[in-house]
Amino acid sequence: MIGLAPWLIGLPLIGAAILLLGGKATDRWGHWLGVLASAASAAVGFILMFRMIGTAPEERSVDHHLWTWLSAGGLDVDLGIRLDPLSMTFVMLVTFVGTLIHVYSVAYMDHDPHRRRFFGYLNLFVAAMLTLVLADSYLLLFVGWEGVGLASYLLIGFWDTGRPSARENAVAAKKAFVMNRIGDMGLIAAMALLFANTGALDFATTLSDDAVGSLSQGTATAIGLCLLLAACGKSAQFPLQAWLGDAMAGPTPVSALIHAATMVTAGVYLMVRSGPILEAAPTAQLVVVIVGAVTLLFGAIVGTAKDDIKKALAASTMSQIGYMMLAAGLGPAGYAFAIFHLLTHGFFKAGLFLGAGSVMHAMGDQTDMRRFGGLSRFLPITWITMGLGWLAILGIPPFSGFWSKDGIIEAAFMPVEGQPWRAWVFGSVAVLGAAITAFYMTRLFFMTFGGRRPRWTENQHPHEGSPLMWWPLVFLGVGSAALGLVLGIGGAFVTWLEPVVGHAEHHEPVLPVPVIIGTTLVVVVLGALLAFRMYAVQLVPEEAPRGSFLTRAARRDLYQDAANETLVLLPAHGVARLVQVGDRDVVDRGWSVLPQTVSWFGAVFRKAQSGYVRSYAAGMAGGVLVIAAVAWLVSGLGGAQ
Repeated sequence: MIGLAPWLIGLPLIGAAILLLGGKATDRWGHWLGVLASAASAAVGFILMFRMIGTAPEERSVDHHLWTWLSAGGLDVDLGIRLDPLSMTFVMLVTFVGTLIHVYSVAYMDHDPHRRRFFGYLNLFVAAMLTLVLADSYLLLFVGWEGVGLASYLLIGFWDTGRPSARENAVAAKKAFVMNRIGDMGLIAAMALLFANTGALDFATTLSDDAVGSLSQGTATAIGLCLLLAACGKSAQFPLQAWLGDAMAGPTPVSALIHAATMVTAGVYLMVRSGPILEAAPTAQLVVVIVGAVTLLFGAIVGTAKDDIKKALAASTMSQIGYMMLAAGLGPAGYAFAIFHLLTHGFFKAGLFLGAGSVMHAMGDQTDMRRFGGLSRFLPITWITMGLGWLAILGIPPFSGFWSKDGIIEAAFMPVEGQPWRAWVFGSVAVLGAAITAFYMTRLFFMTFGGRRPRWTENQHPHEGSPLMWWPLVFLGVGSAALGLVLGIGGAFVTWLEPVVGHAEHHEPVLPVPVIIGTTLVVVVLGALLAFRMYAVQLVPEEAPRGSFLTRAARRDLYQDAANETLVLLPAHGVARLVQVGDRDVVDRGWSVLPQTVSWFGAVFRKAQSGYVRSYAAGMAGGVLVIAAVAWLVSGLGGAQ
């Protein structure tokens, strides 16, 4: 069965190649080929998953060698696939949710003249993400890492011509690409440090007890921080999160794919996969937790003030990935819950984004929630499925988010020896984030579907999309409602991941678990009720009020772009101008002086070439006299000695 594993990547990669190289000949049926390639990869994933479930836990990790990439001297670089519970969890998420997004896109992109190219990019995205999570080494992981970066650039900027927003779309794509390259330098540096200290990049060697034990704490900390930098870029964590909101320039299915199944989950995967290195570097672990805590609050605060439905969901993704990153920094106690929440989040966030696309389709591509309201009667399927996603992200039992996010909150309250403050600080941050999440998601839901009166612009006739759009919503809605319950009861998912992340010793949190659960539910209900009162009971202004300073700051992403421009762009521009001046005024002018000097000397000595024989004879006589005088002086000095 292991021989099927390469087809997980190969099928969508072949689909991408045919669609991108086949030209207009594939326009009529190319979109269905894209769906088929993704669905076939999902079928292979299901076969391998059932095969893995049927084996003993200690036999569920298999490395499948593909070929030798490079062999020079004593250096052998092999490429292979690693199948284990962690990689297969991502395979099922990427292929199943990705296939639903492909099906949805058939209808959503129906009238786009470049639909075939769009599906080629989608297939490329899926293939790159599968390469990332199935890699058996950091080197092959980096290939997939760059692949999803390329695919995201192509898809975010897909509408970069023929639209009023074409320029902004192109800028958004470049912004995502450049900010991710900053993070990529962290992964390159981490690989360099690993290779210098262990002589290898494959997981079997670098993550073994012997290799990790041979690292000094300083080296392990440096590697851990470099890996975190990479994760911050790819998963939009503070301070490299500013690209995520702009990425909404792409078609809505792209937003669902990036936020739910592929790109932004890659950083969490990297942290959990690199768990042994982080455990050897407590300082790096603490920084991971801090970054996650800051980001979950940052994204939640930004989400409270966004009127664009897609940008509000983007801020939500940033915040929820922050929860996962916080859990990934808690060690074995948090790894499984980080991936569990990533899995449930993949379903309810894909459903929310595709639901937002359904709303936009019904409202003439508008995204301003202040121009929505009262849509539940006209979009009943979208309303119900988005409602399930809303309840899931709030963490209301028994919906999926309750089982995964509450697990993270409980883990955050676990005591750390020698640092009693950590449980109280990070646990409180996690609970506060849950309250703000309840507020902004309830705000989004009722601004869109509720309200005392519609706030539509003229000539709006909202209606449900085709079955190709709402059937994926139904599947994702079922996952939002039941997936957490199925995997959470009895700790089934935590047990499933133990062969990879290790067994977490049981420790009681600083507060009793019922108190943590009860407190979290109380603040969630209070946050939801406050938003219900403001955006369902009261009239919603059709124009955004000025708001408080914090509201205005949240609308501008807490001035993160301004901070980046001040701290990074302006100094970089200064250095660039300095280099330009040096190149123009020092290098260019310096080299221009040399030929001028040679020309001057040539002009001076050219005067000696008069063409008269008597002048040459006089010159020769003068030279003889000079030589004779020098010889006389030298002989005189020698005699004096």
